[in-house]
Amino acid sequence: MQLPPLTDGHIVRRYKRFLADVVLADGTEVTAHCPNTGAMTGCWKAGAPVQLSHSDNPKRKLAWTLERVDMGAGWVGVNTHRVNPVIAEAIAAGRVAELRGYRRLRREVTVDAGGHKSRLDVVLDEGDGCDAYVEIKCVTLLDGDVLRFPDAVSARGLRHLDTLAALVAQGRRGVMVYALNRPEGEVFSPADAVDPAYGRRLREVAAAGVELLALRIEHVQQEMRVGPGVPIAF
Repeated sequence: MQLPPLTDGHIVRRYKRFLADVVLADGTEVTAHCPNTGAMTGCWKAGAPVQLSHSDNPKRKLAWTLERVDMGAGWVGVNTHRVNPVIAEAIAAGRVAELRGYRRLRREVTVDAGGHKSRLDVVLDEGDGCDAYVEIKCVTLLDGDVLRFPDAVSARGLRHLDTLAALVAQGRRGVMVYALNRPEGEVFSPADAVDPAYGRRLREVAAAGVELLALRIEHVQQEMRVGPGVPIAF
């Protein structure tokens, strides 16, 4: 997926959850929108190189958007809005082997499976097998060599797990895709220390047939793309 033109800078601070002060390469200091609802643990530090996108939309409060941060090993994607389109593009192009064979891809679909109602990121149908219901989570929390999710307690994440498990119980495919949005880390595991309820439920739904994928997101120049899968360990 192509990104808009990016401007280099260095982050000064992140505050009030959605704001970041950045000094651009020419010395200008700007306040950028930080489109990330998580804690962003290990995803920024004062002075770290960043890249921003710029919007000319006069209706926006902030023209600049924080896109990615370099924590020393390469770009970490912090704009969570970019992840779903990247994964959906890869699925549609047949680059995710586990999700090939469907002729139609729909995004942002509200489903109600036995009282478990959620809006899921992708629904795949018109295939030879049963329909696939896919939820995508952006992963940036790094714990040694392990990438973990979530980075904060996630009631919404639990609801998505419940919905996927209910769909599987109805004979459909439920798939959780963890989009690993940084270059480090050799394995994916739930963040039990952050949200033990999520970790317990993830293990339960996986045992009940919900499929789990952990896919690396690669950042190059003006592009984000899906790279190879990463092992999942419980």
